[in-house]
Amino acid sequence: MGIVLVTGGAGYIGSVVTELLAGRGLSPLVIDNFSQGHAGAVAPGVPVVEANLADRSALARLFDSHFIDAVIHLAAVSIVGDSVRQPLRYYRENVSNLVNLLEAMETARCRRLVFSSTAAVYGVPKNMPIEEDCLLEPINPYGRSKLICEQVIADAISASGIAGLRAVSLRYFNVAGASARCGEMHHPETHLLPRVLEVARGDRPHVELYGTDYETPDGTCIRDYIHVVDLAEAHLLALDRTQHGSAACNLGNSRGYSVREVIECAGRITGRAVAVKEFPRRAGDPPSLVASNTKARTELGWQPERGLEEIISSAWEWHQSHPHGYAG
Repeated sequence: MGIVLVTGGAGYIGSVVTELLAGRGLSPLVIDNFSQGHAGAVAPGVPVVEANLADRSALARLFDSHFIDAVIHLAAVSIVGDSVRQPLRYYRENVSNLVNLLEAMETARCRRLVFSSTAAVYGVPKNMPIEEDCLLEPINPYGRSKLICEQVIADAISASGIAGLRAVSLRYFNVAGASARCGEMHHPETHLLPRVLEVARGDRPHVELYGTDYETPDGTCIRDYIHVVDLAEAHLLALDRTQHGSAACNLGNSRGYSVREVIECAGRITGRAVAVKEFPRRAGDPPSLVASNTKARTELGWQPERGLEEIISSAWEWHQSHPHGYAG
């Protein structure tokens, strides 16, 4: 295999994917604009191009100067609340930039793509666990932008001008945890587990709990958590799958945990008290989101190996060993 281009390869998920690619003897090349990524997150020895996917000339130069055999496309904006406030930005950065990438791939005759999608394409599903063929009804611009991306890819696969394109779209559920060298560090942090660990470290006074009256065993929302290393492993398997055809697969553990379960588990693992402040429900938060991962098991040969305790333990260990993140 030639070079594997990882867009957003300096970000949380991208850095772990790049780490695994390099560890398997493959040849990753990172492109990142560093709006969210960190140079220190990229595995040593992996070349990095600082550029924006909106820059079509930079993309053309990149494909002209490297033999890129496949692309893992992770670069995106992904905060639901921001997407409601700035929908045009989400369509521009997620959809328009994907079109730029596909056009550069077409010119370079690069035919293999792994696309980072999201469970947000399902909206508020009526049945659990969520199967890939259930109704796709996203309820926010972020989810809609990713669904449009999936549709753009499907149309590109069908078009004669890019005949031979094969793509696997991976619909993530809640990604958390850390590898030995890469962890989650966003500014601002919006994900539950890092915020819980910030409280355990004393960097945040409390964790916000939105809604305690859902029709769930303890009244709080239930979500499906997947370890970032398990997720990264799925990308490598999806890369292999692109040699044979296209697919769309959920990535989750098929096991839901409530917000209270996550907080209590974090308290046990860290040995620290995690203060909680309760708030009313947020609009649009479904009571439960749990994946069926049967298709990923059968189509990719993927098996998630890490549960909630290992997710939290790995994240806690990374934050303890990186008190200032990638700054030292």
